[in-house]
Amino acid sequence: MQKSQAYGQRLLRGQAPSYERLQAQRAEDGLDGPGGPVALQCGWGRLLIGHTYPDPVHLARDLLAEKTGERDIALYVAAPQQVLAQAPQQLFLDPSDTLRIWFSDYRPARRPFRGFHLRRAQSASDWASVNRLYQSRGMLQVDPQKITPREEGGPVYWLAEDSDTGTALGTVMGLNHQEAFADPENGSSLWCLAVDPQCSRPGVGEALVRHLIEHYQSRGLTYLDLSVLHDNRQAKALYAKLGFRTLSTFAVKCRNGINQTLFLGPGPDVEFNPYARIIVDEALRRGIEVQVDDAPAGLFTLVHGGRRVRCRESLSDLTSAVSMTLCQDKRLTNSYLRRAGLSLPTQQLAGSDEDNAAFLEAHGSVVVKPVDGEQGQGVAVDLRTVEELQAAIEAARQFDSRVLLESFHEGHDLRILVIGFEVVAAAIRRPATVIGDGRSSIRKLIESQSRRRQAATHGESKIPLDDETERTLRAAGHDYDTVLGEGMQLAVRRTANLHTGGILEDVTAQLHPTLVDAAVRAARALDIPMVGLDLMVKAADQPEYVFIEANERAGLANHEPQPTAERFVDLLFPLSKI
Repeated sequence: MQKSQAYGQRLLRGQAPSYERLQAQRAEDGLDGPGGPVALQCGWGRLLIGHTYPDPVHLARDLLAEKTGERDIALYVAAPQQVLAQAPQQLFLDPSDTLRIWFSDYRPARRPFRGFHLRRAQSASDWASVNRLYQSRGMLQVDPQKITPREEGGPVYWLAEDSDTGTALGTVMGLNHQEAFADPENGSSLWCLAVDPQCSRPGVGEALVRHLIEHYQSRGLTYLDLSVLHDNRQAKALYAKLGFRTLSTFAVKCRNGINQTLFLGPGPDVEFNPYARIIVDEALRRGIEVQVDDAPAGLFTLVHGGRRVRCRESLSDLTSAVSMTLCQDKRLTNSYLRRAGLSLPTQQLAGSDEDNAAFLEAHGSVVVKPVDGEQGQGVAVDLRTVEELQAAIEAARQFDSRVLLESFHEGHDLRILVIGFEVVAAAIRRPATVIGDGRSSIRKLIESQSRRRQAATHGESKIPLDDETERTLRAAGHDYDTVLGEGMQLAVRRTANLHTGGILEDVTAQLHPTLVDAAVRAARALDIPMVGLDLMVKAADQPEYVFIEANERAGLANHEPQPTAERFVDLLFPLSKI
């Protein structure tokens, strides 16, 4: 054990030897394990254990045998330059840091995590949940049939599962090094940590990391390693809090489409928002030139083969000014879609107090929104009293002097994305919801949930502490100071807009053919090549619907893992299709 710790401490201090010295040092310290090179299949690719290979030639050869659609990782590579020299056009140095925590430095959590439990992934439905979580994070899918069996040292996958709903909230993969390659240092490692970006339970990621530490600690192992991208500040802050330190070792990967962003670099050195960034990254991946016009505004120009297209996020030169106006003016949207034979709510401009009250009486419940508005600003729904109606009209006038009244229709808020007059993605949008812990006020729960949503959406989603949130709480018999019981769920907004804390559930595969047809007809009625259409529906797989509005600059990043950016760039540059 002392020799193992000494060897690990040399790596922590950055004293990484060459391949020849590494092998000699391991032999001198009595650390050589039995058997030859070790490559473990994880279901998404292989982990190649660098120091089990006799020389860099053999390691490079095995890396170059990577299968299409998989991602192999050579880790614990003490002299990466010697491996890269074997195939400099095909291999690259992974820009990630390896971190280690010695279990002697670990301190357990001060309080238990509540609302979810951890268990191993075993059944077909468990693997489907793992892959759903990986999709939400843009990670490769796992094929459980390919995984090296546990009795041969293969990895174990764990799930964090909501105790109330049974929904998978997060997942992580662990590897016991002693079982995998007779590691004389008695180590372990963590891979593929993923937490649902819409998870409302706090501490899921931390709980998964702590679980692996405590699991392997109980089995007599001495440390846990993990790999994290060098610029992932949020993850690094968590690992530093738990006691991880940087390990001076390296990882080498193959140049392929999966790893492309890692070896091509970040593209223009500007801070685009996620809606512009997803398009810019896809363009760069295809070799399309990106000219930055105004990064804060999301404005850029794409140039390829003599063709130039200006964009503001997903709004491009291909959308005419007339089509843009038809989407922005909700009265015109309603008029054009109604003429196309589509189902829409009854609508009128807010007028005198008497006219407004008469509209409310005729429909029982109404929606108020500015004629020209976006991101859910100034929208109030399910208004049932004259007092609520008048207050909502005044609030909406802060965004546009013209205010619309619409009949309210119960159902789920569905966003359908149409690109090139084809449905590419669809998602049910659900209002922001908090879950009580028996201790925190609703205000504190909202603030905590907002921080998590901002982190998951790069600052694009936040629950406002405004009149609409307060009205929603009052209608449920609460206020900001109410302490919700443990496990109690409460919707704190009535609209499901992402920018006001809403979450999205991908339903593309379940979309009813009637809804697909209605969305395409709406896009053609507006004559717009890229549009986000909002509908109220009973369910994604049922035909009933009512159109609410159209968005000429829909957020493509909201619909991952659907290929929204790919189809958008296909639309702009058909000859760049890969």
